[in-house]
Amino acid sequence: MRANFVLVALSLTISRALGAQNIVQTNCNVYKGRSDTTEGVTRWLGMRYAAPPVGKLRFMPPQNPNCVDGVQEAFQRNKYCLSTDTAPTDPSTSEDCLFIDVFAPINANALSRLPVFFFIQGGGFNANSNRNLDGQGLIKASNHSIVVVTFNYRVGPYGFITDGDRITPNNGLLDQRKALQWVQSNIAQFGGNPRHVVLGGASAGAASISLQLAAYGGRDFGLFHGAAAESISFATVLTVEQSQYQYDNFTRRLGCAHGNNWNFTSSLACLRSKSAAELQTQNHNIPYPGASGPPLFMWNPVVDGDLLRDVTYSSFAQGKFVKVPMLIGDDTNGGTIFTPKTTSTLRQSDEFLHNQFPYLRHDQLSTINTLYPNKNSSLCPGAGCYWRQVSNAYGDMRYTCPGLFISSQVALRGVKGSWNYRYDVRDPDQVRSGLGVPHVVEVNAIFGPQNVDGSPPRSYLPGGINAQVVPVIQGYWTSFIRSLDPNKHKHPSSARWDPWTETGQRRLLFQTEGVTAMETVNHTAQVRCQYFNSIGPTILQ
Repeated sequence: MRANFVLVALSLTISRALGAQNIVQTNCNVYKGRSDTTEGVTRWLGMRYAAPPVGKLRFMPPQNPNCVDGVQEAFQRNKYCLSTDTAPTDPSTSEDCLFIDVFAPINANALSRLPVFFFIQGGGFNANSNRNLDGQGLIKASNHSIVVVTFNYRVGPYGFITDGDRITPNNGLLDQRKALQWVQSNIAQFGGNPRHVVLGGASAGAASISLQLAAYGGRDFGLFHGAAAESISFATVLTVEQSQYQYDNFTRRLGCAHGNNWNFTSSLACLRSKSAAELQTQNHNIPYPGASGPPLFMWNPVVDGDLLRDVTYSSFAQGKFVKVPMLIGDDTNGGTIFTPKTTSTLRQSDEFLHNQFPYLRHDQLSTINTLYPNKNSSLCPGAGCYWRQVSNAYGDMRYTCPGLFISSQVALRGVKGSWNYRYDVRDPDQVRSGLGVPHVVEVNAIFGPQNVDGSPPRSYLPGGINAQVVPVIQGYWTSFIRSLDPNKHKHPSSARWDPWTETGQRRLLFQTEGVTAMETVNHTAQVRCQYFNSIGPTILQ
């Protein structure tokens, strides 16, 4: 029987190499994809990279998928993972959500060994927010010379709850590693090269990149070989013990705390007995201890002494990360979509920041306010006149300064390849609404506006004022994916992207209408980031 299985696997490999029927063998499962001859791309959607994390596997590390006889059609995406603060009846989500998608050039085969772009979606570790991205735009921009992978991972309590005993911490991050291991085992059958995998990610996806780089004290398991990160997020990272209040509160609200129900010998058994719909009714954020209101994103990775051994600032400052070439950047107005537009007083500004970073002291908030004076004048005549002040502070503190810090650490550790950028492409509608150039808007250009979920900025669509930025940024990204250098295959009209150095602090500036140029980080921004870097470890970033 084993011999027959080997013969079947061999014949399927040969069939794939000849381009017949788009059938691939993945571990013990066989999938059939669908080709788009117009675009020159084949898609395999909704394949399992792990077993359904339900029943006894709820809150457990990801397990291998079950073997299924026969050829399975991989023609459409499956449901994405349950999000915090979403309705339990949302038909697009499910607890059974660990699926992976592969996009490859139509003529790729098991001998092609093309570079692989493995994109981790964002969502603050509380949602899958970049779902349904289509890799065809990047593949076409690369002259059909790369493979693109997207996937779901568990978020909210499903991926990040722990009780300090029976629940393994950071299961959402372990899902990501399981997907990377799946790529190592299977991507060659789709035409990809497991020895040339470039991580991509936006927001929490970019934070995931930083955490995977620092995982297990920076030990290199050979799962990836470069990284392109949009808006790395340094959130509050608690220890397992400090996060215990989240588990206790969640079980109490669900009637699963010790002593609440005599039918259950443990709160964990009780949680596993609940339906996903029941869990969702109580899946919402609560304040950190000592904070006045809930943070935007409560469920986060935790320092567990194993996968994550320190907060992110400290891990990178100590050089405990995988040393690979990195392309990192952020948006000019990264905080505007998160901060309350009604912020009208300095006290409200401080309160918002403290709710996100509860270990901020009063003297530190005072220094931040000095570094970020309110430009709307001291009179503050109308509702929301502190919105931009708190947006600027939050955007720099959580996104921009951490990204610059990692670029510096990569360069200081002698890695051949550290590049940084600022995205300042102004969409008229977003500017008119007051958002400026908001958080991870560049994802629309990187994948192409027709290949993202939802409504992209109108100016990015064909004929729009910013349509020209799409081939420019795709040129840099696909060049980096292909060669670990954004310049080698860049768009001919774009500027040369000089590497980042701590002394030079030079980064690429993306501008309206697709114009690019190098710029030096100005003195004010450097001073602000130096301060945030100095307090980062003490406030658990």
